[in-house]
Amino acid sequence: MEANILAVAGIALVAVATFYLGYRTSRSPSTTQDFLVARRTVRSRRNAAAVSGEYLSAASFIGVAGLVLKDGADALWYPVGFTVGYLALMLFVAAPLRRSGAYTLPDFCEARLGSRALRGLAAAFVVFIGILYVVPQLQAAGLSITKIVPGAPNWVGALLVTVVVIANVFGGGMRAVTVVQAFQYWLKLFAIAAPTFVLCVLFIGEGGRGSVTTGLTEPLPPTFAENTTLDVRTPVLLEVTEPVHLAANGVVDGDEVSGSVYWTPMSSPYEVDADTQLSFFAGSSVPVVAGAPPTNDLWLAPSGDGEDVFATYSLMLALFLGTMGLPHVLVRFYTNPDGRAARRTTLHVLLLLGVFYLFPILLGALSRLYVPELLVTGRTDAAVLELPSKLAPGILGPILAAVLTAGAFAAFLSTSSGLVVSVSGVLSTDVLRGRVRDFRFATAVAGGAPLALAIVLRPSDISLSVGMSFTLAASTFCPVLLLGVWWRKLTSVGAAAGMVVGGGLVLAALVLNAVSGFTGNWAPALLLQPALVTVPVAFLTVILVSRATQSKVPADVNQMRLRMHAPDGLGFIRDRAVARFGSAEERARLADGRHRK
Repeated sequence: MEANILAVAGIALVAVATFYLGYRTSRSPSTTQDFLVARRTVRSRRNAAAVSGEYLSAASFIGVAGLVLKDGADALWYPVGFTVGYLALMLFVAAPLRRSGAYTLPDFCEARLGSRALRGLAAAFVVFIGILYVVPQLQAAGLSITKIVPGAPNWVGALLVTVVVIANVFGGGMRAVTVVQAFQYWLKLFAIAAPTFVLCVLFIGEGGRGSVTTGLTEPLPPTFAENTTLDVRTPVLLEVTEPVHLAANGVVDGDEVSGSVYWTPMSSPYEVDADTQLSFFAGSSVPVVAGAPPTNDLWLAPSGDGEDVFATYSLMLALFLGTMGLPHVLVRFYTNPDGRAARRTTLHVLLLLGVFYLFPILLGALSRLYVPELLVTGRTDAAVLELPSKLAPGILGPILAAVLTAGAFAAFLSTSSGLVVSVSGVLSTDVLRGRVRDFRFATAVAGGAPLALAIVLRPSDISLSVGMSFTLAASTFCPVLLLGVWWRKLTSVGAAAGMVVGGGLVLAALVLNAVSGFTGNWAPALLLQPALVTVPVAFLTVILVSRATQSKVPADVNQMRLRMHAPDGLGFIRDRAVARFGSAEERARLADGRHRK
């Protein structure tokens, strides 16, 4: 009960601090410029903290540790990819994108290629990617609430996050969200770094509770340190590498079971239905979900299986290129005053992300030793929240769990805020008339739709679902951005064809994955991680169709490319947001804006 109270208090403090900062900042915005791009005067360091705050989502805070617990070395590509994606963004896109004068991805498509139809298509993909990314944040919030308040339905956490996010975005738009997300980055860094440091000290000094009988380098499966009873909430397929005695009450391999059972490697894997209770004895080997490394030595070594290698390279491509196509990431660079500031922001982001990702990796390794029972239920995303109570003695465990829970909740809020802002900006300017009240109405829609989906759809591994969002971004916007910035022969027809083909292939994979999840998980690696196919196909489609439609090359392509690549000091930047929505007063106020390093 004590741990629950502390964690609830931590969540309450984060929610109140977030709301207060948003409220304080929301008293100054009054124009479309304020809500869309924060007057384009956000200094580099604050913008970098804000970018990092919204980018470090549930997948980063709790999903990475869960994947390291389950997949070991193969999961390390997630934090590496999440970080290195900004290197490609800094080198190829950040500065030219800011100099283009656009304020959303659809606006860039129209500015570069002069097509309203392409702008509408891009707007549809921005909305879809944004919603696809928000859903796992809300589901992770529900997971956190159920851990600290037993019996609470999953939708409670999702509703709480949605209400706080909509309140902040509704009141202050991009200006309010920038301050909130910068604060939440430093909060998340402290919330994950401090507990990790304490847990590592306990582990090294042998001051933690429980005993570890199997090292991470030994060719043995993890073992239960004490008698453990688990409730399987969703169907799982379990493998064992050593004989295991256990007690089961429920359905195993389609048969009703009540009492002692004996599992052997010869009969593995075992299909365990939902609502089945499994009881293991101290010292027993831990069964793992089918496909995960069953022993610690395999967990520590990269997989050499053909499908796993394909999935790894596909994931790398999706993360490296998908970052530059994420609408909630790119919209932050429109708040910089010039291209140099945008590039400086990206460099700072690389440093901030590199520091953060050290800690979930360590938590995932410790979880393999102290909470291996999560490998049985498949709910490895809960590793970060459950590890402190198993390793830290006395009241220290609940305190560390409360700090981690507060940090996780900040991750849900910051990422959801960035996504809602980006989707609201597109809806208000491309579907509605672009007024402040239109932005606020779009905010309610952008927050309410993912909430409904999060309640209806069943949860999956958070990082895996986020990885599919990266794949969709890499297969749609990445070719248009890279070729739009660096290839003068790009046409609107080619860009549209590439987005439709690349996005259509990813969406088809999403549908098949959903069907597979309900019919036996038969989907191959190609469908689980399709970027290695969809991204090259999208690039090829854009190039071939553009070559075939050279008459559609915009007449002002040279002027636009000069604006994107000319040094900032020459003064070629022209903000389209001002031209479309700005009044004379707004232009004068923007002209007086000053940028601080």
